[in-house]
Amino acid sequence: MQLRNSSARYGLVSIVIHWGVALAVFGLFALGLWMVGLDYYSAWRKDAPDLHKSIGLVLLAVMLARVLWRFISPPPPALSSYSKLTRLGAKFGHSLLYFGLFAVMIAGYLISTADGAGIPVFGLFDVPALISNLPDQADVAGEIHFYLAWGLVIFAGLHGLAALKHHFIDRDATLKRMLGRKA
Repeated sequence: MQLRNSSARYGLVSIVIHWGVALAVFGLFALGLWMVGLDYYSAWRKDAPDLHKSIGLVLLAVMLARVLWRFISPPPPALSSYSKLTRLGAKFGHSLLYFGLFAVMIAGYLISTADGAGIPVFGLFDVPALISNLPDQADVAGEIHFYLAWGLVIFAGLHGLAALKHHFIDRDATLKRMLGRKA
């Protein structure tokens, strides 16, 4: 399989990033739901948020690389069988997913840096707090992070259902291309 995207299918780099981001998003969502329910005496009370933040910051770096990769290796064009509405919906949907991903990560960053401290990444290095001490920063960013995370996961689920619809009902190559197969 080729590394770069072609006119017929996605390349290995795009495929690994796509499925890796999906796994990370759903994993972070599950971890976030679990960790907010931990009590004061839980052994994971500090470790779960640290893990959540570290994975989130790695995901941010991967998403920045993903945007750069789209310029280096543009995705294959939409299938000719798509209607104009389908093409528009796909473009809007992908843009919304990208916006949602970056917005939820920025909100998470603002929660974590509200007190002015940097964020340790797996204990290897710290990402500095560039924005802190805004009025109610942690609370406002926390509300935004919560609702954006729910919205992102729901929309990503719809994105997956749309791919399955294309595969099983429309019988087109939409899903096959994201699995590295030719259209």
